[in-house]
Amino acid sequence: MSPAPTVLPDHARGLAQISLEDPELMRTLAEQAAEELADAPAEEIIRWATDTFGDRICITSSMTDTVIVHLAAAVKPGIDVVFLDTGYHFAETIGTRDAAEVVYPIKLINVTPSRTVAEQDAELGPRLYGRNPDLCCYLRKVEPLERALTNYDAWITGVRRDETNQRRQTRVVEWDDRREMVKVNPIVTWSQKQVDDFITEQGVLVNPLVYDGYPSIGCATCTIKVEAGADPRSGRWAGTGKTECGIHA
Repeated sequence: MSPAPTVLPDHARGLAQISLEDPELMRTLAEQAAEELADAPAEEIIRWATDTFGDRICITSSMTDTVIVHLAAAVKPGIDVVFLDTGYHFAETIGTRDAAEVVYPIKLINVTPSRTVAEQDAELGPRLYGRNPDLCCYLRKVEPLERALTNYDAWITGVRRDETNQRRQTRVVEWDDRREMVKVNPIVTWSQKQVDDFITEQGVLVNPLVYDGYPSIGCATCTIKVEAGADPRSGRWAGTGKTECGIHA
């Protein structure tokens, strides 16, 4: 994926000097890092990732909160933050995105689907999100993200094991076979309480909808309020049995 071979810095946790252009060696890198960093603090994981990949790494954020942005920007000011602007977001989510660009030293990369909402409606019919949510998520999230990620060798996410059953086995560093890149999950072991405590202690920017009954926020068309004590993600695609948009599963 890189235009020229790149080698790891000497201080990259003792890992062998390997080309970041070779998928098999990249896979080995991810497996070694997953073992070495399994119990490391989030900041140390991010530092390893940014030292290793330099400008060929980005963050992805849904802007439910900015915990992962806050952490990464402190380690690598100016880091790219990829936001998927689906065309269906709550105004509060767009506002949080815009505020994050002001509050944190980041470079915001606003990614849009290849079709506008109007073009998608004209081609595939209105309210595709209700008739075929998997296809809608693919067109408005998965495919645009995959286009954006071709500019990088690695990406940092805010995925946590306690979010869904599909994420229970997620490792702190993984090889993403589908995209042939390294995926870094610095807060994968954190509980919701740890997230909440970090937000309070550090004054982290949070989407105001979180405090209005929306603990997990996606598109406005497919996200509803959650009753107190219910699964935080039960408001996503409610009643469909769907729990993932396809990016992380």
